[in-house]
Amino acid sequence: MKTVKFVKVDKDAIIPDYAHSGDAGMDLYSIEDCTIEPFTFKKVSTGLLMQLPKGTEGQVRSKSGIALKNGVFVLNSPGTVDENYRGEVGVILYNLSKQNFEIKKGQKIAQLVINKVCYAKTKVVESLDSTSRGEGGFGSTGLDRNRK
Repeated sequence: MKTVKFVKVDKDAIIPDYAHSGDAGMDLYSIEDCTIEPFTFKKVSTGLLMQLPKGTEGQVRSKSGIALKNGVFVLNSPGTVDENYRGEVGVILYNLSKQNFEIKKGQKIAQLVINKVCYAKTKVVESLDSTSRGEGGFGSTGLDRNRK
């Protein structure tokens, strides 16, 4: 198991942890009371600096309950935290609902998933190998298999 190091830059910061054994994401918590108005976004502070293990990234993802119940989600989901980033971890939340979304200090606002990163070289070529899919994308396989 790899170790993620955290520094609290705010006394009210909560160190992320897994709510249940087997969870993929650690909960991230707000250190501020704030309101996100309908159809707007806000960067919410966690009060944490983080050092990820070499060869990993942190993915900041929406909490499904907040998304379902309130229409609020991580705007750039997943937000990527690079292993060499040492600034405060912030969460950009977007409110797609017609109601204000109130955040209280200490509230779960997102989840953090740690993943391995595959580093790749780039190479310019004249052509690509062909595949059965080809250039098909953006709905090219159809929307519903049951529709005729």
